[in-house]
Amino acid sequence: MTQQRQVVIEQRIDKSACSGSPGSSLGDVLSELLEGDLDFAQDSDSAGIHNLHAFPAKYPPALPRLFVQHLTQPGEVVLDPMVGSGTTVLEAVQRGRQGIGSDIDPLALLLSQVKTNPPDPAWAFQSGLSVCNRAYHALERDRASVCREIQKRFDNRTRQFLDYWFTQETQQELMALLLQIEAEPNPAVRQFLRLCFSGIIVTKSGGVSLAMDLAHTRPHKVAEKVPRSAIEEFARRLRKNVVSIEQTGRRAGRAAILCADARSLPLRDNSVHLIVTSPPYAANAIDYMRAHKFSLVWFGYPVDALSLRRKEYVGHEVAPYGNSVSLPKPVQQVVDVVGKLDARKAKALEGYYQDMMHVMREAYRVLQPGRCAVFVVASSRLKGIDTRADLCLGEVAQAVGFHVAGMGTRRIHRDRRMMPASRHAGNGSTIEQRMHQEYVIGLIK
Repeated sequence: MTQQRQVVIEQRIDKSACSGSPGSSLGDVLSELLEGDLDFAQDSDSAGIHNLHAFPAKYPPALPRLFVQHLTQPGEVVLDPMVGSGTTVLEAVQRGRQGIGSDIDPLALLLSQVKTNPPDPAWAFQSGLSVCNRAYHALERDRASVCREIQKRFDNRTRQFLDYWFTQETQQELMALLLQIEAEPNPAVRQFLRLCFSGIIVTKSGGVSLAMDLAHTRPHKVAEKVPRSAIEEFARRLRKNVVSIEQTGRRAGRAAILCADARSLPLRDNSVHLIVTSPPYAANAIDYMRAHKFSLVWFGYPVDALSLRRKEYVGHEVAPYGNSVSLPKPVQQVVDVVGKLDARKAKALEGYYQDMMHVMREAYRVLQPGRCAVFVVASSRLKGIDTRADLCLGEVAQAVGFHVAGMGTRRIHRDRRMMPASRHAGNGSTIEQRMHQEYVIGLIK
């Protein structure tokens, strides 16, 4: 493994400001928190900056907030090694902690960076309006040059993808917008505008492509769909997102968002005070790249390159990360039961738990002794077999050295979690059965 540059965040600690200070038993505090109400049914998880961009399977902000407030002190380091939409890191920095998030999904990185380091809202709004005006003028004055830019930027496979999912008119409007966004000199504003651009493509409903269900990671083409004007949709998204960042509270801490794999983190040993994260579902139940590529191709990622990136994700079905590892006996037994019904799915499940063994080892390495890690997980059903992700990941955690302090259960409000939707199956479908609750595993090093 190549040596990576390690990230160090300066710590400014107020020892008197923590509910669960290191002087008390953090294990007792964690166990008590896990026995409480973890549903957060009344929490407005879509309010403000947490609603900048659609993202499937987000947990409510109140969940990481609970553990940040009670298990750390201001100035301490909170890590989410699979940062996703950036919820944990944002909740940490808003409460005076130093947040670190890592991911290898380009859209997750963009969203987390903007959420944790947003631009000045007035500046962003004026720049966004200017982008819209200049895009309109570019299409009026010289549409041919915009079309040439589309032909020049994309390889043949990516062009085929764009032609299948976007009308020619939409492609031209998107390229006109993108050219003006790229001309924005301020990096924070430019990233914010890129996120607004992505947000009009990867949406809960509607959007500017011919696809539906993009936000649920299950796109399907609707040929008769009439796409909305990309420039008009961008202007609407701009206004909405500017209001969201205006409503965001003061950031008392600092954030670092890293392009790094949770199985090989560029962090020092014993440098983190709390980990709160949510690993992906086993067996690719939620395929993030399937939807994310709809906007990422516009940012210069060829579709073939994105397919290769997808193979690097935790739990991908092709092969486990790095060297294979022996799984704890109870975990291997679950894999073997699935294997009697479907060898391919068993291999994918085994690869997932092997990947998670690497993730857990890294989490254990970077966490300080005596401190806590919280993993929010959900189980999957393969061939009708419950893969028991909660118990299996608990076994994996113990195998790498963690002590399991407790395990809480939280019900998933399906609509608010934006789970993948099945268009042809009812509530008895396997995808519905495996996504109704989550387990919150509390660990101590």
